[in-house]
Amino acid sequence: ALLSLAGHIPGGLICHPDNEHVLYPLGCTVVVQELDSKKQTFLHGHTNNVSCIVVSRNGVYIASGQVTFVGFKADIILWDFQRKELLARLSLHKGRIEGLAFSPNSLYLVSLGGQDDSSVVVWHVGKREAVCGSPASACSAGSATVVVCSSCRDETFVTAGNGTIRVWELDVANRKIRPTECQTGQLRRVIRCVKMADDDNYFYVGTSSGDVLKVNTNNKLMTDYGPQKEKFSSGVTALLLLKTGDLIVGTGGGIVALCKGSNYKVMKKIQVQGAVTSLTRRGQGHQLFVGTSECQIYRINYTTFKEELIAACHSEAVNDIIFPLGTSDLFATCSKNDIRVWHTPENRELLRIVIPNVTCHAIEFMRDGKSIISAWDDGKIRAFMPESGRLMYVINHAHSSGVTAIAATSDCKRIVSGGGEGQVRVWEIGERTRKLGEVLKEHISAVSCIKIKKDDRECVTASLDGTCIIWDIVRFVRKQMILANTLFKCVCYHPEEYQIITSGTDRRIGYWEVFDGSAIREVEGSVSDSINGMDITSDGKYFVTGGDDHLVKLWDYNEGAVTHVGVGHSGNITRLKICPGNKYIVSVSADGAILLWTYP
Repeated sequence: ALLSLAGHIPGGLICHPDNEHVLYPLGCTVVVQELDSKKQTFLHGHTNNVSCIVVSRNGVYIASGQVTFVGFKADIILWDFQRKELLARLSLHKGRIEGLAFSPNSLYLVSLGGQDDSSVVVWHVGKREAVCGSPASACSAGSATVVVCSSCRDETFVTAGNGTIRVWELDVANRKIRPTECQTGQLRRVIRCVKMADDDNYFYVGTSSGDVLKVNTNNKLMTDYGPQKEKFSSGVTALLLLKTGDLIVGTGGGIVALCKGSNYKVMKKIQVQGAVTSLTRRGQGHQLFVGTSECQIYRINYTTFKEELIAACHSEAVNDIIFPLGTSDLFATCSKNDIRVWHTPENRELLRIVIPNVTCHAIEFMRDGKSIISAWDDGKIRAFMPESGRLMYVINHAHSSGVTAIAATSDCKRIVSGGGEGQVRVWEIGERTRKLGEVLKEHISAVSCIKIKKDDRECVTASLDGTCIIWDIVRFVRKQMILANTLFKCVCYHPEEYQIITSGTDRRIGYWEVFDGSAIREVEGSVSDSINGMDITSDGKYFVTGGDDHLVKLWDYNEGAVTHVGVGHSGNITRLKICPGNKYIVSVSADGAILLWTYP
């Protein structure tokens, strides 16, 4: 299961013509989700982030395009929807696929390359080959960013973008496409979205200036535009056309408005969080789905025109994930601006604690379940109530360069925190008082991870300075120091607490004796990239790791060998946890995704 949506992709959220599924891109995968059961299927095949996605009108095909590095070919993948499998890779464009559109009878697929490529190509879907291509816009105009096909004729499509609107005709016999510029009179506009009428006689375009232009498809002239006075703020980013002739407009300011077709007057409107990037309708339009740049998905009932949030996720990197003691039904994650508490069985957000413009680096549930403690980059430690999200207390100036790691003792009387400057501080937490108990100065760079022993007498801190230190937190002295040529990112006690395992940027997993700090063994954790997170099962037989290679790996502790690998993330994995009772593994990543894996 998965809690996420790449919200910044225009038109990324699509309701399938069968009215039972929605599709959306997430990193380099395409997610197909059943609306009722919430069951998800993943389409793997892209080597980099998906930049656009489209479904054919008959629902048989899905096409998705990706980004790649400058100068390299960017693939379009054609998928079979029923069988959820890859049919063909179409590669001609360089750098990025900007837009895709299927012709009404799914004969052709039209693709638009990004700025470095700026060509438009028509593909024959049945033969899975290119018919012809052409530069997308005239040299005098800006680049085209949107493409839509006609509603009735397979041979007609429209491209639009910065100061350009073109209607194209495909001449199959001569393998040519011929454009006609549409005349908009004195208006100069940057086009953000295009919607074709069902009878093909005209189409609407939404602009970054906040108005909608209506263009006649036959004589290529703009017939009218509006609203003329009250333009939509932050531009029109998505459009839907209703059978009644009215329009639904989505804007960059997060407004979804129902507008009269004749004069563009707003009849009803609602506000959502983030810029509207997708508008899609289920069936005849009795239900609408809205996707926003804040990665929220809303369902709108058309008759009442009220919104209901059905999915939300972090739009920034997720820095930490924790489970409360002994339950797998809840977990908390933290990111820039917020901490969120999730309900595992239903994959939904229960609570959001927002502190604007500061980043939360680490969180921890107190063992008694009465508070969530959190480490923030403004140098404060904040504690919140887990049910209401109410602030309980703040420790100001806890560290001079931000708090980067945090842990609590099992009697809930002390907090151990680590800072960006390398200090480790022990805080005495009373009923109403919080005071600094001790400062341990050894690390010379940021503390990345802290783990406390079950008896509360000892802890281990990992740091980016290449050391792990085992401290006595009763007498406040250093017991052992582990040195390695790496930036340590994570450390775990084996449940029997006579060994620790560490990992970091040198990609190696080290096993060490707690007693004297000596190295037991080292295994290669990843072929290519840093390892950022690890967690160990309660019996100590297995542990999981995740990092910049985007893979979740389950290891046998004694063998030091990988038993299972999970592929699904498209961003760097920052942390991961095995839930109490070994039911799931939850991993979080730098692109804001949270993935739930069934524990094998």
